[in-house]
Amino acid sequence: MPESTPGLEVRNLTKRFGNIVAVNDVSFEIASGEFFSLLGPSGSGKTTMLRMIGGLETPDAGDIFLEGKKITFLPPEKRDVNIVFQNYALFPHLNVYDNVAFGPRRRKWPEDKIRREVTALLEMVHLSGYEEKYPRQLSGGEKQRVALIRALILKPKLLLLDEPLGALDLKIRQALQLELANIQYEVGITFIYVTHDQSEALTMADRIAVMNKGRILQVGTPKEIYEHPVNRFVANFIGNTNLFEGVVKEIAGQDVKVDVPGLMELWGIASENHVAQLRIGQRIAVSVRPEKMRLSRVKPQKPGYNLVQGVVDDLIYLGVSTEFLVRLPNDQVVRVFAQNISREDELWSITWDEPVWVYWRPERSLVLADEAPT
Repeated sequence: MPESTPGLEVRNLTKRFGNIVAVNDVSFEIASGEFFSLLGPSGSGKTTMLRMIGGLETPDAGDIFLEGKKITFLPPEKRDVNIVFQNYALFPHLNVYDNVAFGPRRRKWPEDKIRREVTALLEMVHLSGYEEKYPRQLSGGEKQRVALIRALILKPKLLLLDEPLGALDLKIRQALQLELANIQYEVGITFIYVTHDQSEALTMADRIAVMNKGRILQVGTPKEIYEHPVNRFVANFIGNTNLFEGVVKEIAGQDVKVDVPGLMELWGIASENHVAQLRIGQRIAVSVRPEKMRLSRVKPQKPGYNLVQGVVDDLIYLGVSTEFLVRLPNDQVVRVFAQNISREDELWSITWDEPVWVYWRPERSLVLADEAPT
């Protein structure tokens, strides 16, 4: 395979169900060995996309290439692709060993090779000694590990995972997120992981594609997606953010001055691509992450900072941090996250109905691309 050939390439893929366009002219590439996540709310098209890549749905337009080979209309068994579902899909009448060995036996592998591979995979997912157990005797996390290695044993070029951890308890899910990322790194197989849970995607993926209404809005690393969302949907969907609606007053390179009516004038940063589209008087939104903001009882002497006074509407103690809900003069409520460092910290004693100053550096204000509120 030429070095420049992507592990998977999707070109202009479209899928309709009656009058509903589930996937709308989507294109992207994934490198071989990459952990790639399709992230979006229910109905965004991510599972339909996965099913088309796996051969379970036929696209109405577009093409799919796996390591340069067109697989758009190949049946699932001809694609060298495997799928792991949320419901495990283990054979209840087979023990763990036979579940994992099922695929290799259908392909007539020698039993000694099957034994070596099954043993090695069980050891990799910490299930050595579970060979004789049946699915009904396993926990949810154990079932999911078995489903995973059953899909991996045939060494497919691509593994598709459709919200595989969605049915598990939070602690088990968090533990398996790290384990799954480590397994993917160890086996080196390309993973496409579908989820609506942004924390899962941020934890595991090398890159994320954020989907909504059948389209991909942004593709990037977890850091790029979180720190530089391209529009208000991505900013809202990935983590928490505070959005200020305003009007462009001044443009100086990528620095943009925004008038937020009834509140303040603030400075923010626009991306290189977006700043060329901005005009004085244009209505835009500015995103500021809650952890980028700071609180103070007294007006801080911070020249150049964005600064506004408000009143603590509510606060939520979260252990490592406290979430402050601050009502501003225009009645907008912003969220501010502050670490709980020590009892001597000024923020420790701030309470309800107390006047506070909210301030943050201008570069923490991201001017978003044009997009109607959703």
